[in-house]
Amino acid sequence: MSSPSTLTAEEQGNVRAALRFLHLRFGTWKILAKALRFKLQRLAEAMGGREAISAELVLRVARLAGVSFDDVTAGRYPVPGTCPHCGKGP
Repeated sequence: MSSPSTLTAEEQGNVRAALRFLHLRFGTWKILAKALRFKLQRLAEAMGGREAISAELVLRVARLAGVSFDDVTAGRYPVPGTCPHCGKGP
């Protein structure tokens, strides 16, 4: 069941994009979940849209990426055109 979220649909989409980028950088969802200190099942539910993206998850993504909460929710991370494999910017 989906939990309530204060993030808009667009913001949740931006967080999911950041998570997909990090997934490519870390190699597997399991390794990413461990790096985020987030349960793999909850991460899968959030990515699949079965659970709303929580502020807690956004904070963990921002900390791991070394960017602000706002950068993640606004779609400024990763910078558009950044290589998901090497991380080199445009």
